[in-house]
Amino acid sequence: MLQQKAKEIGKDYPLAIELWKEDIRECKILATLLMPPERMLPEVAEIWMEQTPTVEIAEQAAFNLYQHMDAAPDMAFRWMASPRELYQICGFHILNRLFLQGMTPNERGINEFIDQALTAVSADNLSLRKAAFQCLSRFSQLGLVYERIARSALKSVSPELSNLL
Repeated sequence: MLQQKAKEIGKDYPLAIELWKEDIRECKILATLLMPPERMLPEVAEIWMEQTPTVEIAEQAAFNLYQHMDAAPDMAFRWMASPRELYQICGFHILNRLFLQGMTPNERGINEFIDQALTAVSADNLSLRKAAFQCLSRFSQLGLVYERIARSALKSVSPELSNLL
């Protein structure tokens, strides 16, 4: 229903900004659908992330908006390394979507991603563990080399999970 409403309205920066200010689930989701990604500044994304109240809103923002921004890779890696779990979850969801689109990180990015993902799959927070594992799984689908990297790394912390890739 919200996606249908967003299609009727079309991309609308001022409306998205105003909707985000409302502390209503549907308004925040609609804001992520209406915001034109090319006009969403990383600084505004940081403010929105700071004001993100739930895992669901973080997931919706990653899927509907953040993955489409030019700054998506930088935001994903920065948020993945944050001490705040909600930021980490959102970062993994953004990277998951970027991997789905075929984005491949450089060697430094691979090492950073693997380090963060291995820490996250061992976290107490179930949503964080799930986001990290899904991202590792998507990473492993980029090709045989990526699959071997993910499997080998995951085997070091959780041999049973490495078999699921």
